[in-house]
Amino acid sequence: SSSSSDFFPSIGGRTEIMKVFITRRIPQEGMKILSQAGVCKVSLWDSDEPVPRAELLKGVEGAHGLLCLLSDKIDTEVLDAAGPNLKVISTLSVGFDHMAMDEIKKRGVRVGYTPDVLTDATAELTVALLLATARRLPEGVVEVKNGGWSTWKPLWLCGYGLSGSTVGVIGLGRIGMAIARRLKPFGVKRLLYFGRTAKSYAAEVEGEYVPLDTLVSESDFVVVSCALTPETQGLCNKDFFSKMKNTAVFINTSRGAVVNQEDLYQALSSGQIACAGLDVTTPEPLPTDHPLLTLKNCVVLPHIGSATYSTRGIMAELSANNLLAGLQGTDMPSELKF
Repeated sequence: SSSSSDFFPSIGGRTEIMKVFITRRIPQEGMKILSQAGVCKVSLWDSDEPVPRAELLKGVEGAHGLLCLLSDKIDTEVLDAAGPNLKVISTLSVGFDHMAMDEIKKRGVRVGYTPDVLTDATAELTVALLLATARRLPEGVVEVKNGGWSTWKPLWLCGYGLSGSTVGVIGLGRIGMAIARRLKPFGVKRLLYFGRTAKSYAAEVEGEYVPLDTLVSESDFVVVSCALTPETQGLCNKDFFSKMKNTAVFINTSRGAVVNQEDLYQALSSGQIACAGLDVTTPEPLPTDHPLLTLKNCVVLPHIGSATYSTRGIMAELSANNLLAGLQGTDMPSELKF
């Protein structure tokens, strides 16, 4: 447990220390900002592993601020444990499906998050995963190592290319758009997208707003980059995969729960779709004996979308600054308005 100098706002003649709980070790850039601000006493779950539930409930007790990760479930129980002091929750993520937003709103607690700063890194990883999956890179690496590489063969390890293809993006938000911008120069012929509304900025990538059925049935590459909401939960299911081309590539870097993994397994093992690349799963981590991990045509990464040194450092800074603003009642660099 680390602590910094304390800030004593005078409340009704008595002084009170602003208490902050951080649910995990975060990059030094963020810790430095909090300790130098001198406005709060920080207690930290000093580990690289997630905080156990009991420790989380204990740690938030009486806290004015909470800095959490996407692996922490911030529900009514946690909010109750924190009590009436809680002013701000700052999450080291752009997604907020791990937080009970209705309850948080009810209590007038402000929420900070980290959009924009991780857009490029996540889009880059999505493109890397798409190419690795479609061109069978992990399979190729294994073949080289296990002696499966005998000679050059015309059809060995053949995959699918982007040139002249149709790409469908589900969720053309910040990250979806950044993915589209990067894929376009590979010679993509049509860029389809689906979401709640048509986006004016889609014109920049010549994006066509189409119904979901059209996107799924006409795309050679289906890329999921939407937020997890009640509407998108289990969106990619048996019905969805049955409409995809047999030669189509499915990529998900949003949230695992958007996909029905049993249905995906069936689609991949039966040849209904060609291959899939996932950076997100349910649960995370995915158990090592999960059926998806037995398939050669499924590439699974351990949720590393935003994992560049620079991006993670900037995310830590932003979440620290969001937290401080919430404690002091000032404008937050990235406040979630809901």
